[in-house]
Amino acid sequence: MTPEELKDLRRELSCTAKELAQALGVEQATVLAWEKGDLFPTKAFVDKMDRLRAKGPSAIPRKTRGAPVDPMKVLADPALWEVVRKLAAHKKLRDDVLELAKAYPDPAVGEKA
Repeated sequence: MTPEELKDLRRELSCTAKELAQALGVEQATVLAWEKGDLFPTKAFVDKMDRLRAKGPSAIPRKTRGAPVDPMKVLADPALWEVVRKLAAHKKLRDDVLELAKAYPDPAVGEKA
């Protein structure tokens, strides 16, 4: 993958170098070095980037911006419990949500720095 192809991928995915790096499990400096042509991604990373491209922008986990979310307010939201009831009642919805959730970090585990 050339530096220009990598920049095109980031444009397609609407992501920053840091977001792409997190999705790939590498440092931001590595992605920037790939973009400058100082380093080149291995086939394994090219394959991962191809899978991200196929999934589109939603494949990139993004940090929410703005004020931190108060977990107690979220738990008090009736809409959350409506979703929980639907998840419990519908296996296909549960399977779809589990697949979607793979792209998001688990807050109980913490985020990588």
